[in-house]
Amino acid sequence: MRDVSEKQAADDKVAVVIVAAGRGARAGQANGPKQYQQIGGGAVIARTLGAFLTHPKIGPVVVAIHADDGALFRRAAGANADRVVAVTGGTSRQESVRLGLLALRSNAPGRVLIHDAARPFVDAELIDRTIAAIGERQGALPALPVADTLKRETAEGMIGETVSRAGLYAAQTPQGFPFWPILAAHEKAHHLGKADFTDDAAIAEWAHIPVKIVPGSPENVKLTWARDIAMADQRLSSASRFPDIRTGNGYDVHAFEPGDHVTLCGVAIPHDRKLSGHSDADVGLHALTDALLATCGAGDIGTHFPPSDPQWKGAASRIFVEHAAKLVRARGGRIANADITLICEAPRVGPHREAMTETLSAILRISLDRISIKATTNEKLGFVGREEGIAAIATASVVFPGDVPE
Repeated sequence: MRDVSEKQAADDKVAVVIVAAGRGARAGQANGPKQYQQIGGGAVIARTLGAFLTHPKIGPVVVAIHADDGALFRRAAGANADRVVAVTGGTSRQESVRLGLLALRSNAPGRVLIHDAARPFVDAELIDRTIAAIGERQGALPALPVADTLKRETAEGMIGETVSRAGLYAAQTPQGFPFWPILAAHEKAHHLGKADFTDDAAIAEWAHIPVKIVPGSPENVKLTWARDIAMADQRLSSASRFPDIRTGNGYDVHAFEPGDHVTLCGVAIPHDRKLSGHSDADVGLHALTDALLATCGAGDIGTHFPPSDPQWKGAASRIFVEHAAKLVRARGGRIANADITLICEAPRVGPHREAMTETLSAILRISLDRISIKATTNEKLGFVGREEGIAAIATASVVFPGDVPE
């Protein structure tokens, strides 16, 4: 087992432990463990990973896998396998969680989410609600009120009594906790040989860690039986007939300062001034970055590349666009087109439009005919008209594969 590196850990990020070491016998073994079975053209675990890796509040992700599943995990996770830490899990869910938490210990996060790999329909809103409820000494449990009438069975298989469902909830994951208290609770249970907890909220209860209930999601089902896998696959396959097409917009502006060129849409253009900014101040690519991030609810450029961070001083803005495009693809998105309007009195954009289009085609990995770069003046009005700076507006369209209500 290897620990999460210092580079991965961040105080303002929330770590995640995904439990994926089980054999999933109830789902049938014909197609392998349930977390690696196919739904909607991808592995269950790949969809689960995508939900967390694209969330702006999530930092290091640890996946506890079975000792025999290393190659299987890498195939299922694809490029995301290199973005997580895979550790060998234990013989029970409880032990796998403990080992996953230990992998975070050397560079511990403040908060951690613990999630079952077999819940691939977790969404950003549920993750947000859970994170928001975690306190210094308080955990958070997404749950749904029990809706069905409950019966207690007798030894003879008869109804013994009707159980009141008032105050009863069905627990879901991710369950969230302050890191050190939940690790200490797992370690204490391990050393005392208590291995019968069915979820982490139960361990927290035993360790006297308060846990707040937050609204769960009916969509956040756990795939347990073979029919669950089949229904999830049908759900995603049906959704694919109604593609999830999203459009994002971005806007950016930078002022001029002394210099000899401006960088627009990745192309250096000779000019009597340059644009002022922490990076190379490429307004076109900055606006496009925000447009792409908007299509998957991943925040804005400042969320991922804060101007207060010295490592981005003078950075080429193509780095930002490539990062945004990678997040889109991790969610299964396909970039359909990008449209950028540059608003300036000077320099002239027309002679450089072809080079800009080719640059964006290479960055986004889409054909030239899916890229539009236009320029207009501001008719001498406002700060742009006074040639004090350049503005840009960008629009991006992305096709995602799932979950569109009819």
